[in-house]
Amino acid sequence: MHFQPEFAFEGQPVRVRFAPGVRRCTGEEIARLGCSRALVLSTPPQADAAMEMAQEIGDAAVGVFTKAAMHTPVAITEEAVQHAREVRADCIVAIGGGSTTGLGKAIALRTDLPQIVIPTTYAGSEVTAILGQTEKGEKTTIIDPKVRPEVVLYDAELVRSLPVAMTVTSALNAMAHAVEGLYAQNRNPVSTLMAIEGLEAFAASLPDVMRNPHDLEARGATLYGAWLCGTVLGQVGMALHHKLCHTLGGSFDLPHAETHAVVLAHAIGFNARAAGSELEPVSRIFGGDRPGQALYDFAKSLGAPLGLREIGMKEVDLPRAADLAAAKPYWNPQPVSRDEILKLLEAAWAGDPPAF
Repeated sequence: MHFQPEFAFEGQPVRVRFAPGVRRCTGEEIARLGCSRALVLSTPPQADAAMEMAQEIGDAAVGVFTKAAMHTPVAITEEAVQHAREVRADCIVAIGGGSTTGLGKAIALRTDLPQIVIPTTYAGSEVTAILGQTEKGEKTTIIDPKVRPEVVLYDAELVRSLPVAMTVTSALNAMAHAVEGLYAQNRNPVSTLMAIEGLEAFAASLPDVMRNPHDLEARGATLYGAWLCGTVLGQVGMALHHKLCHTLGGSFDLPHAETHAVVLAHAIGFNARAAGSELEPVSRIFGGDRPGQALYDFAKSLGAPLGLREIGMKEVDLPRAADLAAAKPYWNPQPVSRDEILKLLEAAWAGDPPAF
């Protein structure tokens, strides 16, 4: 044990329930919040799930809004807020991944409505006070306690049908929260314990999910990992990896989870020069003595996309991406320069092993 003599820890007031089928308790949770008029949210592809949830909660559902979109466009949020006011909603039920959760949080920012989130991916944002929004081609991030959901229901039955490719990228997205949490400037012993436990949960369960995507126990373990990694994200600040992903997603419209999946190994390889001891658990859990390479090899073994070019990034845009990422850098353990970011991005674009 390595005790950290000075640290701050802030508990998060989120009610979390794990159980196969726990989504059927949504009506009970609405009542527990003292609410009775829920607006159900989803993305267009998950409109059926939103309609089923509205049927499940019966008279407690006063509307369904199915236009949630990646990177939480402000224009869609404004439309959803107007709809919530028209139906006189007193709470939000968001069923889906990070896009739907983001929309619920954006509505809460503007209305202070309580939220119940039922994740169908491993995004982790459901347990944070962080909201990323996109407007005019730029993604901005805010931290506000108003956007943290009040209730999260983790139902392994809902991720059992998640396609394997999406399972892998979403899991790597979640893992990124924990890995960056290991060297975060404001990390604490509790966040580090949760980060390690979350990474171990994914390392143990993802191969089982790959062998049998319908394994309910393995799916439950992945949700446990997602909760832990998301809680770390809500506890500490993020660094270069998240800066790069926000830049690539917000300014070049790359898919969120896939971008995290590709960039993670490269950002960690870059930062391992300054945070080698903090990243030792990554090497221990995933093998080898270079954490960036270990994550690259793990992602490759799962069939994850390895190159930004596979997910829509144009090589000609790499210099601009490096400019944007270096212009307003997050705190980072390894000093950041524009030329080194470009070198990192070039390797990530090609799908090569980490350049650092």
